[in-house]
Amino acid sequence: MNTSNKQADNTCKRRQRLHEIMIALIQKQEDFELMDVGASGYESSFRNKKDGDPAKWIERNQRILNKYQALVHTAIALEALLDAEEGK
Repeated sequence: MNTSNKQADNTCKRRQRLHEIMIALIQKQEDFELMDVGASGYESSFRNKKDGDPAKWIERNQRILNKYQALVHTAIALEALLDAEEGK
């Protein structure tokens, strides 16, 4: 197998392992929230929401996005640790 095929295979294996780690982390979440898709359009969401406060949607979506980013960073760190263990 040539070098580029090995690299592609390693990348594929790494992505698969990251995917599996992410799934496991998500399953451990007690309350996994999704971002509010209605908050993407200011006008339509404002009319459809009772509270109608765009700052609240933005704050909530930022909190959820930060949680997603933390999950991704954790998965990457765990995958790196697993990779280091395999390298021993």
